Amino acid sequence: MKNPHDVILRPVLSEASYDGFADKRYVFEVQKTANKTEIKLALEAIFKGIKVERVNTLRTIGKIKRQGRTSGRTPEIKKAYVTLKEDSKGIEFFEGMAD
Repeated sequence: MKNPHDVILRPVLSEASYDGFADKRYVFEVQKTANKTEIKLALEAIFKGIKVERVNTLRTIGKIKRQGRTSGRTPEIKKAYVTLKEDSKGIEFFEGMAD
């Protein structure tokens, strides 16, 4: 198995992701090659005592940006929307952020 900290890169902290904290739904940026099973196992290894019910993933293609004649591309990312089971405890990292 891969190292769990290599699969889960960082949490996504946005206004839309704060709305899901009450429903135990969290958003993470993950490795582009990670699948849903690897994401579930990595989260349960990093945050002890949680039970993942469902993982939905989303890939965003990088946009082309220009500055004068030079053009480049913003990075491509993959996000995972993770829903925990009802009897699972919440993730302590996010406690108190959505108040």
